[in-house]
Amino acid sequence: MTSGIRVATVIEPLIRPHLDAAAHGCFTTYHAETVGEAIRAVREKPIQAVFVSPGCVAAEELPRVASLVDSFPAVPTVALVSRHDPVSSERLLDLGAYGVRKMVDLSASSGWHSLRDLVAQPTSPTAARIFRRLNPELDRSTPDCRAVFDAIVRMAPVVTSVLDLTAHFTVVPSTFMSRFFRAGLPSPKRYLVAIRILYSAALFEVPGLSVSDVAYRMQYSSPQSFGRHLRSVMGTTAGEFRSRYPFDVALGEFVQRLIVPFRDVFRTFHPLDPGVGYLGQTW
Repeated sequence: MTSGIRVATVIEPLIRPHLDAAAHGCFTTYHAETVGEAIRAVREKPIQAVFVSPGCVAAEELPRVASLVDSFPAVPTVALVSRHDPVSSERLLDLGAYGVRKMVDLSASSGWHSLRDLVAQPTSPTAARIFRRLNPELDRSTPDCRAVFDAIVRMAPVVTSVLDLTAHFTVVPSTFMSRFFRAGLPSPKRYLVAIRILYSAALFEVPGLSVSDVAYRMQYSSPQSFGRHLRSVMGTTAGEFRSRYPFDVALGEFVQRLIVPFRDVFRTFHPLDPGVGYLGQTW
């Protein structure tokens, strides 16, 4: 199964096929022609990293590289070096001066492996923040219960429905949802929606992202659709949500409302095991 990690690139056309091949099962790529196009992709899509080839960045685009690095600090910008020549070496120094702090040398034998390791981190920064608060509350939960929450947290930015979530586990959607109902738990859709809202709150902390940018990053069809959803779930406009619910506040409310009251249930809840009921008995 292909990872939900997505990267944008501004790299030479000749190495794009090699990157796509190396990315198989690890991440998917969006190939931009300019730094400006890559910035638009970061604004509108759930991009986790940007790759730039020094030889593909014109001198006049260097300030835009600085804008990319400064406006989206949670999205690492990585210089990919595929050849060593005076022009590329000089531009690599320029990228460093404009804020790029990570470099992978693809001309070295270990370069492609290093690239995959760099991108395929176990969690995004937002997921890590959620897990730090969530894991202590789930420490005595069943393994498959923890696996479900692990998947929801990691996949929430790119998964918009329970159907997509159950495809990850290859379980029947109706059966999966009925196990939550039988256990007296909120629906899996409610958990997915709540965690997607947490990601929205995290994105709203990024100064470079507008309401429209957050809407498109979270896979909504339009800013209006995003606004309607926030109003129906949170009772606020997007602007009010941004000011009233910083990420830590939103995360605290999520844990207190949807996790803490159900900790005892989670200790015997088996949402994935077809042979175990929600109280631990065999069906």
